[in-house]
Amino acid sequence: MKQKKNLWVNLLFAAVVLVIAGVLFYLRSAGQSGSTLGAELIYGDANTVQKISLDTDAVYDIDTGYLTVHIEVKDGAARFIDSPCPDHICESFGWISQEDQTATCLPARAVLTIVPLA
Repeated sequence: MKQKKNLWVNLLFAAVVLVIAGVLFYLRSAGQSGSTLGAELIYGDANTVQKISLDTDAVYDIDTGYLTVHIEVKDGAARFIDSPCPDHICESFGWISQEDQTATCLPARAVLTIVPLA
């Protein structure tokens, strides 16, 4: 009898977790803008903003005042490449292409984020 009760408690807990996960997934999807996406680089002490289109494949070299970051745009995605920083962690973020995805290069004080272009 006790095992049967534990089974029902476990099943109920699993069902609640799945419902919560489904609601969070729905809310996350509903928050997407559906508009054309682009990359936004915020860099330097002045928080300078550089908008970058994801429609054109290119490599951008941007001096942040600390280091020159190199951003590659290809097939609707962007990434840091050939970073001059000592640890190259920003390169490990890889390609970002979905809204609100972010890659950061702390030594260069640069944040690359995918945002809707309005």
